[in-house]
Amino acid sequence: MNSLSSDLSTRGKRLFIARHGETIFNLAGRIQGNDAHTPLTQRGFAQADEMGRALARYLDGFSGLDLVASDTGRALQTLSVVCEHIEMDWHQVTPDPRLREINMGEWEGVYYNDLNGQLQIDHDQGLFLTQAPGGENYRDIVSRLTTWIADQSFEQDMLLISHGMTSRVLRGLLTGQPPLALINAPMANSLPQGSMVQIVDGVETIVHLGAGEGEKA
Repeated sequence: MNSLSSDLSTRGKRLFIARHGETIFNLAGRIQGNDAHTPLTQRGFAQADEMGRALARYLDGFSGLDLVASDTGRALQTLSVVCEHIEMDWHQVTPDPRLREINMGEWEGVYYNDLNGQLQIDHDQGLFLTQAPGGENYRDIVSRLTTWIADQSFEQDMLLISHGMTSRVLRGLLTGQPPLALINAPMANSLPQGSMVQIVDGVETIVHLGAGEGEKA
């Protein structure tokens, strides 16, 4: 795929995209980033279970999927649970650091409440408007995801587990969303934690709508 603006083709293949389940940092109100290992909570495992059951029903016995995930523990944990439901071998996963969450630099592990307003958030859109010291902005996410998309041959259907902000940018790119003025990057609509979508040739369909909260890094 050479031009995201003009070619949204996945060659008719289905991309099932989801974020990881709730983690101990989500529950505690801490910024996760990518370096700290933040395991799933009981609710996070339940969300992964729900997505796995929903995907199994959707696939109706078909299991010929490429398995791809962010290389973070929480994404791989979520994938392992989903894989049980669709009877696929988790060890076949291709972890990719380009699918990681937005890098929060010096603020990783910090409690949101301790930032004292330093992190500006657009709550209507669910977006960070402040770049963390030493961290990324949304255009940085676009850059690494663009290279990831360009590397895909889309030879068979794919299951992909990523993160809140990153999966929204990825979905925005794959469905041809225009850049949001606030962040100068495409961004799909926010979905509750525990949701999964399917994208085929630029068209998104909800496979499962979760009951969790919106995105936080």
